[in-house]
Amino acid sequence: MRLCFLVEEHYRHDGMPNEVIRQLTAWGHRVDVVRPGGSLLRMSEAVDAGAHDAWVLKTVSGGPGLTLLEAAAAAGMTTVNDARSIRGVRDKALAAAIGRGQGLPLPVTYAVALPELLREIPAAEYPLVVKPADGSSGRAVHLVSSPERLEAMLPGLAGEGMLIAQPYVPNRGTDIKVYGVGGELFATERCSPLHPDASVPERRVPLSPEVAEIAARVGVVYGLDLYGVDVLLGPDGPVVVDVNDFPSFRQVPDAASRVAGAVLELARAGSGGRPAPAAALPYTLPVSIPVQATSAQVSSGQVTSGQVSSAQVAARAGDGA
Repeated sequence: MRLCFLVEEHYRHDGMPNEVIRQLTAWGHRVDVVRPGGSLLRMSEAVDAGAHDAWVLKTVSGGPGLTLLEAAAAAGMTTVNDARSIRGVRDKALAAAIGRGQGLPLPVTYAVALPELLREIPAAEYPLVVKPADGSSGRAVHLVSSPERLEAMLPGLAGEGMLIAQPYVPNRGTDIKVYGVGGELFATERCSPLHPDASVPERRVPLSPEVAEIAARVGVVYGLDLYGVDVLLGPDGPVVVDVNDFPSFRQVPDAASRVAGAVLELARAGSGGRPAPAAALPYTLPVSIPVQATSAQVSSGQVTSGQVSSAQVAARAGDGA
């Protein structure tokens, strides 16, 4: 197959997607790499309809790569992820509206075009998490403890464009990152960008059925095939605080091979129409005992090891979607 990867300068030397590109090349496929952030693009000719079996995007939010991917989609090309879905998660204000509207557990979200409008958020909502609506990689995420603290921060927020603000979800200083690839879900625990001093190295962790159900629904709601979900384990249960298209897949075993295989599967499916909905895929839990299971549940047989069947995940993913 012939594939086109759109890779911006931020990821030029990054293991993801370079390792995926190397894997695809080793398997005998041709991969063309376009760097939209460092190239003069003649848009009328940038997309040569039929030249590639699929276009793959690995760029920062707000970069020019998404425009080129959308141009490829408009010309009838297969894109990974679906170009129509990517903007729905890269705009965090839009992602919050979509997710809450479909029943996903996201925080209440305020959106403002001017930082000073944040003053109108009720004091009862503090502390707040404030970040750019097009942010990525934990950039410019702020924990704002009070309206007084907000006043002091307003000058520094002036150049960030559209902002979102959400009530802070109390947590233990770490978040769960769930990666979806090739019909499988993998979970890692890492320090929250709001708590950089938490002494927790990023590591693979068991994936509870509750979090797995939410992560599977995220793929369905946003129409993503390769994605990441940031989940906080708050006092009232798991809360989704971010969704990413084509994340790093850190700590995922054989990540390059898994992602490369998923790209090929999606490219082949795209030649004959869109692939099956994510809800029909068999989401495997790569764990033996979920973290939230008690010893009584395990001994009584309420929790078992192995796979969650496609029928179970499809049924769960449909709830509230």
